[in-house]
Parts: sequence; C-alpha cells; structure tokens
Amino acid sequence: MTKSLARAAILVVMCGASARPGTAAERLAFHSDDLPAAQTGVTTVTTSEAAAQPSSVPEPETGTIFGTVTDVNGDAVPAATVALEGSSPSDRRTVTTNENGFFQLKKLNSGTPYHIAVSANGFSEWTSREIILQPGQVLDLTDVNLQIATVVTTVYAASSDQIAAEQLGVEETQRVFGVIPAFYVVYSHDAAAPLTTKLKFKLALRTSEDPFTFFGAGFLAGIDQAAGTPKYGQGAKGYGERFGAVYANGFTNILISGAMLPSLLRQDPRYFYQGTGTTKSRILHALSSPFICKGDNGRWQPNYSSMGGDLASSAISNAYYPAANRGLGLVLQSTLIATGARMADTLIKEFVLGKVTRSIKVSNLSD
Repeated sequence: MTKSLARAAILVVMCGASARPGTAAERLAFHSDDLPAAQTGVTTVTTSEAAAQPSSVPEPETGTIFGTVTDVNGDAVPAATVALEGSSPSDRRTVTTNENGFFQLKKLNSGTPYHIAVSANGFSEWTSREIILQPGQVLDLTDVNLQIATVVTTVYAASSDQIAAEQLGVEETQRVFGVIPAFYVVYSHDAAAPLTTKLKFKLALRTSEDPFTFFGAGFLAGIDQAAGTPKYGQGAKGYGERFGAVYANGFTNILISGAMLPSLLRQDPRYFYQGTGTTKSRILHALSSPFICKGDNGRWQPNYSSMGGDLASSAISNAYYPAANRGLGLVLQSTLIATGARMADTLIKEFVLGKVTRSIKVSNLSD
C-alpha cells in the first residue's frame, strides 16, 4: 500500500510537470538569464570579449580595371584623362595615362555599374559600355582607341545690309590728301552691295555736315561776291546771303539726288570708279555718270536721281534767290550749270582724286 501511494504521488508530479508549456530545452533557454552560467550549460561572452574576437563575415573582394589608350594608328596616347563614373560621387575618380598610354583603376566595388570616359587634346572623347565587375575580377579594356576630333567650322554669312554698312564705313574715311572727302566714290572693282534707305540718308547727311562742305560753300560764295551774283548786294551781308544760298543749293541737291530720289527709285547715288581701260572709255564713263547710274539691282539705268535732283534743287532756289535771279529760264540755267559741275566732278574723281586716293591706300598698306 505504501508503495502504491508513493507511485501515485510520483505520477501526479510527473503529470503536472508535463502539462507546463514548452520543452525542457525551451524552458531552460527562457530562464537562462536568471540562472548561473554553469547551470545552463551555455558559455556567456561579454561585450568586450566579443569585440576582441575576429569577425566571422569576410569583406567583399574588390576589382581592377586597366588598359592602354591608343590612337587610330595604334600609337600610345600619353597624358590622356581617364575618368571613372559610378552611380555615387564616391565611385568617381580620375587618373592620367603614363608615357605608354597605360592606366589602372584599383579597389573597385563589385556589382556596381561603371562607365569609363577617356579624353585627350585633339581627340574625340571615348566612352565605354556599362561595366559591372565580379568579386576580385581584373578587367583589361582592349578597345580604348581615340579618334581624331572633328573640327566644325561655322561660317556666318553676312547679309547684304551688313556688307553695305561695312563698305559705307570705309567710304566715309576716303579723303584726298586727308582733307577732300570722296565719300560718294566706290573704288573697289568687286560688286558693291546696294545701300539701304537708311544708309543713303546717312551718307547724304555725312557729306552735308563735313567741314570741307562748309569751306567749299564759303569759297564759292567769295567767287559769287566778286562776280556780284546773285543780286544780293555787297558787304558782309551780301557775302552771308551768298554763303547761305550756296550751302542751301548744295544741301538740297545732296539730299534729293543722293538720298530721297535714290531711295524712291532704288538707284545707287555713288560714282563707280573705273580706273582701267583706255582714256577714252574712262572719259565716257565719267561724263555719263550724271545720266547713267547703277540700280540697286546692279543693272545700269537712266540716272533719274541725279537729273531730278539738279532740277529740284534749282527750282527750290527760287524761294531764297533775289527776284532778279528767279524764273523758269534761270531754273533751267541753274540746272545745266549743276549738271555740268557734276560732270566735271566725276572727271576729277576718275583721273585725279581716284589716282591720288588709290596711291595713298597702297602706301598705307605697304607701311
């Protein structure tokens, strides 16, 4: 009996123990923090001891890329810049090829996409395909061949207006002996660009405002004063009136025949210097200038601008000339005088001023 009770007690204890959740090992682990190390059977490592032990995770192996930069002939290209480009700023670096064109890039991360760009003076830039290294891989780039850089020349074609403005700028500097203006003369045998309306008026005003124009008006006024024409009288007052009349004649003639009518009729008011050929052909060329001119289209045509300007200027002079010098007959007479003076002017430009001006230009060029 006593033995039976003891066995029952043992079974009760055993049944109660097996009813607790988890295995014996799980429980031991669950309570391991509360038990001494000797009782748990697990070796406890402190933090300082763990730090002193070597890490069990190995560092990833890095890769290397190397190569030789050559040109189209297979010759080495020294001092070329080799740039490594990666996905992050830390992946980017730059090296320079040595005298044999060799370069090397070490300690490159595996699995990282790279591009290599090679550049050198006089060559087009070379860029590699995407490169992804395997751990510890050593890659030899064998196709780094630089092509000769293509030289792109951009030609900006100047418009005809720009060319005309440049030509006019040169013509405005033309002076015989550095004094006498020769603004209305084209000395170049090349085809001159037609003047725009703005340039025609600019040239007319430039001539009217030139100091030599005022000097010439004063000189002619003195001749008229001595001849007593027009009938203004003598003395300072008469000279002043004659000076004003001479300048007004010149101003209206230049404005009308040099700017207004050429703009309306699309004609070139300038004299085109011939300079070559027989003397007879040059004389005919000069004397025909008041009657034949170049149009803005480059063709020769009747010079309506010149003839119309002389007539209009003579007609306007009726507004300020004395009564004794007015009338249709005097207008026609003044027109013929103006045309004759224009013919004499073109002869001087062709045979005197042209020769002197061209010689001065050649002398300046030789200096």
